[in-house]
Amino acid sequence: MIEQIAAFFSIEMIYLWINIGIVPFWLILLFFPQSKICGLFVTSIFPILILGSLYLYLIYFFSFSGYDFSENFTLYFGLYYLRDLFENESFLMIFWIHFLTINLFCGSWIVRDSQRLYMPKFIVFLPIIITYFVGPLGLFIYWILRIFYAKRISLFD
Repeated sequence: MIEQIAAFFSIEMIYLWINIGIVPFWLILLFFPQSKICGLFVTSIFPILILGSLYLYLIYFFSFSGYDFSENFTLYFGLYYLRDLFENESFLMIFWIHFLTINLFCGSWIVRDSQRLYMPKFIVFLPIIITYFVGPLGLFIYWILRIFYAKRISLFD
């Protein structure tokens, strides 16, 4: 039975489902940030548990398929090594889930922080969209808007 499950959840299938499955979280963040659904399913620990479980499953799956995780540390040796790692499907899949999880976490933080400061939805709409595609840039744009809206600069909360 485990073999059948593993055969169904191929890397391509996981990639397809993760890309489709992350979109509802972002749509809720964009259009319903103050709803109970957003509070229960998006800005809570729920998406992190799902994506973290998937991350653990992939590590388990790749460890039994012969993937050498020690090669991941070669990315610190230079850009050439990083390029070689991205040619590996296993590393690329783990990186992609890592990327989606961090961006969703940042988008959730933007929504919670903007609600704490009573910022209107339309002000944070663009930073959330940019965070979906290019996480750090969206966070930076939100931070600039936050400084002007909150009328103070704080290095920590």
